[in-house]
Amino acid sequence: MLDVSALPKVSRPLLRDEAYERIRHAIIDGSLPPGTPLRDADLAEQLGLSRAPVRQALLRLAEDRLVDSKPQSYTRVAGFVASDVRDAVRLVRALHELAIADARLTSDDFAQMRAANERFREAVETGDVNAAIEADDELHDIPVKACGNRAVAATLDRYTPLLRRLEYARFSSLPAHRSVTRHEELVTALENGDAIAAKRVTALIWTDLEALLEDV
Repeated sequence: MLDVSALPKVSRPLLRDEAYERIRHAIIDGSLPPGTPLRDADLAEQLGLSRAPVRQALLRLAEDRLVDSKPQSYTRVAGFVASDVRDAVRLVRALHELAIADARLTSDDFAQMRAANERFREAVETGDVNAAIEADDELHDIPVKACGNRAVAATLDRYTPLLRRLEYARFSSLPAHRSVTRHEELVTALENGDAIAAKRVTALIWTDLEALLEDV
């Protein structure tokens, strides 16, 4: 039987969106590793839901390429597909460059980005992968929200999990200390209104991930 003890129960009535978020996070952080069978009855019991929203969540996860499914045969956590992740890296990089170019950031935004980077640095030093990735997401979300482009935000929400999954799996190999410096360079470039430097640093931040694909 599937061990889904890592999945916390949903304490309120829900719904496919929350089921989707809970299962997706467990796949991304490795609690449900590649190849794990996903039985809607087991997941529904663990999450405290009916099977219908779980089935809907699994369909969305299959569209996100985090789940493999063959009707009447199997549903399981997808393995890493290097070409899919590489495509996602390039798309995510381009969208963050667009967000950086269009964002209208304030002094408060810069302060929040630096605070997130400090949390990122502390998490890297202690080896806390969850905290590091959460802080990294917070930092990069600030320009995305400031650019006001909902299509950019929605597309990043769909494809960034493929990259975060790789980061969880290869955290010890990440050039994370270098990312601390790159984050600071990004904030400084944005403060100075240097669009060329901000775009260059943004590209470097995301292309660093491509090197991890060689070890997958």
